[in-house]
Amino acid sequence: MKGIDEKEYLASGHRACAGCGATIAVRLALKALGQNTVAVSATGCLEVVTSPYPETSWEIPWIHVAFENASAVASGVEEALKAQGKEDVNVLVIGGDGGTTDIGLQSLSGAMERQQNIIYLCYDNEAYMNTGIQRSSSTPFGASTTTSPAGKVSFGEDKPKKNMAMIMAAHGIPYVATACVSHPYDLMEKVKKAAEVKGPAYIHVLQPCATGWGYAPKDTIKLGKLAVDTHAWILYEIDHGKLNITVKPKEKLPIIEYLKVQKRFKHLDEKHIEAIQNFVDQQSKELGLME
Repeated sequence: MKGIDEKEYLASGHRACAGCGATIAVRLALKALGQNTVAVSATGCLEVVTSPYPETSWEIPWIHVAFENASAVASGVEEALKAQGKEDVNVLVIGGDGGTTDIGLQSLSGAMERQQNIIYLCYDNEAYMNTGIQRSSSTPFGASTTTSPAGKVSFGEDKPKKNMAMIMAAHGIPYVATACVSHPYDLMEKVKKAAEVKGPAYIHVLQPCATGWGYAPKDTIKLGKLAVDTHAWILYEIDHGKLNITVKPKEKLPIIEYLKVQKRFKHLDEKHIEAIQNFVDQQSKELGLME
């Protein structure tokens, strides 16, 4: 653990579920950024579990705002700090997949287009977990949620997961990356790079959710590793337009190894599993991870 900040900027004792990937992601990100950081947090799991009145788990300045305007508020914070001559402060925006890929997309796109000097971190558990496990545009094909249920008239989510990282890259911003809580050094290194660039940076973190995905809480890191090793989640960065795969699994596992340990996929038949495998392989080829 040499070189990693020993101080905790997200205090223990919060009310997250056992094995919560969101708190792992934010804890690692704050260790990479340090004390000189202001966090703007959209409504979501993270906000609920870290700020039950009158308590807070945040050891840095933290602002809770609505789903839809986190990036707009962060833009105002960044401009206010700039007016005070404090351009060395990290402005970190944190949102779940619902508050990022759906409700918060408009203000996020605006902040990216304006080239605001902010870091946006999306903790992606692939559904609206805080309000009852409803699908989001980040829910993967085949997953069963309360609004895309597996049953007689539906096999689960029938659309592919929105490729949010590439949407952000299309804004021409300096730095875009994907990360996963199962690979902490890779995640922290990307957060550090995001802090060093001048202009906006976007990091999309996959964080397994025991409650919504249906697995034992002790297996959160195992699920993250399986996502990476099966290419269901590819770790890369786009640094000033140059794409680089940052973690290349030694052995590519079949997608079934990732799907079979999650309750949300237990209903899938061979046809759907084959379709998911083909989709994953195609993405791997497009990013240059496999030929």
